[in-house]
Amino acid sequence: MDLIQLTKQAIEAALVAGKIIKGYLQKDIDVEFKSGPSSYATQVVTEVDQKCDDVIREHLRPISVQNDIAILSEETKDDGSRFEKDFFWCIDPLDGTLAFINNQPGFSVSIALVAKDGTPYIGVVYDPWTSSIYFAIKGKGVYKNNAPWKIEHRNNFLTYVTDKKLFETARKHEIEKILHRHLKRLNLDSVEEKSGAGSVMNGIYVLENGPSCMLKLPKEEIGGGSIWDFAAIACIFQELGLPATNFAGGKLDLNKSEDSFMNHEGVFFGNLEI
Repeated sequence: MDLIQLTKQAIEAALVAGKIIKGYLQKDIDVEFKSGPSSYATQVVTEVDQKCDDVIREHLRPISVQNDIAILSEETKDDGSRFEKDFFWCIDPLDGTLAFINNQPGFSVSIALVAKDGTPYIGVVYDPWTSSIYFAIKGKGVYKNNAPWKIEHRNNFLTYVTDKKLFETARKHEIEKILHRHLKRLNLDSVEEKSGAGSVMNGIYVLENGPSCMLKLPKEEIGGGSIWDFAAIACIFQELGLPATNFAGGKLDLNKSEDSFMNHEGVFFGNLEI
């Protein structure tokens, strides 16, 4: 399996989907709702989501047939083929739909190649707002706009990156304790919050605003993001040598059998030390 060629195809698919997204900026978008967890952000969907899903599948179909790769996408019913084949594409055709319909940064296209055991081998993220492409290949490094990406820490404060503002988050006091432990350990001045983006761009913001982290506590109720929210950025983090784990520090379950949600284990993405 040629990971470089597969990455090129995934990048092309992401760019074409990004072009569709850009064409709808500043336009009135019809918003629909789908079943799922109780939060508004996870239920909202637009025709753009489906158009992006269609074009990504079209671009990936020939190389998927050639390499016997399954496909899992947020906008298409899970057919279970990800448990039968050695690899599957994990696609979020438009992550951060709420940011998109509000015409603010924080949305993206995310495509990952994941092994049956849940190991991410390719991660591609396209940010249409800045026209930036990020990608990683297992064992071959991380790139931003086709140049090797070097992570730098420029802040004397800790950035907490989150989809939902901390004061609106359940168990916020537990999260505050975690953040202040990192603050004290790193001898930083304060904690600043960056919120409102989708999970994929939140992961990118963690990398661009170090020292920083994002996390979700384990919980019983369905939610906590889904496999496609974390697969591509997990590959990028791991190639940078940074933690992309469940909340307890173990391997992310990126091929969960019961459903696609991550609430059972939570997540932690950190860019705290270089």
